[in-house]
Amino acid sequence: MKEDNRPDDRNPSDDAISLDDPLYQLTALTEERDRLLLERNELSDRLARRAAEFDNYRKRIERERADLAQYAGMNTVGDLLPVLDDFERAVRVDTSDRVYAKGVELIHQRFFDVLKKLGLEPIPAEGQLFDPNIHQAIEMVETEDAPDQSILGEYASGYNFKGKMLRPAMVKVAVRK
Repeated sequence: MKEDNRPDDRNPSDDAISLDDPLYQLTALTEERDRLLLERNELSDRLARRAAEFDNYRKRIERERADLAQYAGMNTVGDLLPVLDDFERAVRVDTSDRVYAKGVELIHQRFFDVLKKLGLEPIPAEGQLFDPNIHQAIEMVETEDAPDQSILGEYASGYNFKGKMLRPAMVKVAVRK
């Protein structure tokens, strides 16, 4: 026998593992088990991620649906504001017919009350300090009679709808010389 053990001198049956060998079967089963565990863990992780994504989607849709329901009337109320403005101007007009004036006042009040029930909230303006977030300055008047940046008059009332800005108040603002 040669001492250098060249491949051509070896007996192929010495290196061959029998499929019936318990050690081979154990190794194969262990590898199969490890592969299946890894696959199961990956699938479980993907399932958990998909479940979390779906839960986030469901919550977002519910939140959007609630916002839509809460603010669905915002456009309609916004479209009715010019009518409310017309009633406010009509109430301020001097007329000799007191019955007519009282009727216009009652209609204005009832209309305003209905809009208020829907969520309309007036923005205070006259006598307040100018706030660019809720007021729109239409006119700036130089005066010494009022504090700087105070509102002297209101051209059009401003409104919020359920806490969201619907229309800023259009105002006349005092400016110090």
